[in-house]
Amino acid sequence: MVISTEPAWGDAVDQFVQEYDHAIVYADIDQETVLHEGAVRVLANGWVELPTGRLLSPDAVHHIDTQTG
Repeated sequence: MVISTEPAWGDAVDQFVQEYDHAIVYADIDQETVLHEGAVRVLANGWVELPTGRLLSPDAVHHIDTQTG
């Protein structure tokens, strides 16, 4: 049996990753609790990666507002 060390999805998952330079991550609908402000990566599985490497669970994030400029 041959087992590959490469992921089954390869680079295809990277196509679903979204990166934002300027975003605000909120924990609630009223926008009172800000979890992060700045650059973020939204991974294909819904987790939000911060520049520090910390991950925010999809259960913790209510929504993300992206900003231009």
